[in-house]
Amino acid sequence: MVNRTTKDVLLIVIGSFIFAFGVNYFAIPNRLSEGGVIGITIVTYYLFEWSPGIVNFVLNSLLLAIGYKFFTKRVIIYTIISILFSSLFLHITVDWGKEINDDTLLAALFAGLTVGIGLGFIFRAGGTSGGSAILARMANQLLGWSIGKGMLVIDILVIAGSAFIIGQEKAMYTLVSVYLGAKVIDVIVEGANERTSVLIISRQPDEVLNQVTTKMARGITILEGRGGYSQIDREVLYLVINKHEIVQLKKIIEDIDPDAYVTVHSVQEIFRKGYKGEKH
Repeated sequence: MVNRTTKDVLLIVIGSFIFAFGVNYFAIPNRLSEGGVIGITIVTYYLFEWSPGIVNFVLNSLLLAIGYKFFTKRVIIYTIISILFSSLFLHITVDWGKEINDDTLLAALFAGLTVGIGLGFIFRAGGTSGGSAILARMANQLLGWSIGKGMLVIDILVIAGSAFIIGQEKAMYTLVSVYLGAKVIDVIVEGANERTSVLIISRQPDEVLNQVTTKMARGITILEGRGGYSQIDREVLYLVINKHEIVQLKKIIEDIDPDAYVTVHSVQEIFRKGYKGEKH
């Protein structure tokens, strides 16, 4: 059986190729830019025809040397692998591009989609692509921003500067591309494991607990609560489930206690190691 590390590295390699393909096949031929370091790389290609792969490698290596303190050893190793392969694929695929005549919007959408998927795979494996991704990871840890949001802010700054080279119209198309890419990244990194927390106040808490534990294989935390007006003590049930399990949970609660009070909240992140892979 393939171990976890091998799967992660394979995902990084695949993501690096999709990322490079999106840049060289859709962005550069249609004179679009990108955000972060790859945006700077593309601009230097337009100005001096420098190899995107070489420039990407040099700039990302410098940023990694600065930001390595914010990452674990595993993330650093994965990021080095990502930088090596993304730079290699950028160099190899530099002439693969195709201009999409009279439809820059279509090129921007596909550039955002492919770059977002590529970066999403890399982040999902636990690495970064270097450059603005390193800064986005720092923002994620220090400010609590999503990776996509952090990259979007950084990318907008770079795109604003590149507008002087590619023009305002192309820069606006690039913004569309980068925004789509950021959303795709969030879906891949966070959406696949999106969690929802649920608070349940019922007159039959024991029956709800038993049915959820039996039918959904989910553990429940029992909290002690008291009505602010009635001053009646009640047990409050708390659990975290996948978003798609909400329908099943509602049906269980309605069958037991149609008058139960239920609140549902989106969960941004879960810190307990191992939670995402288990039902408890």
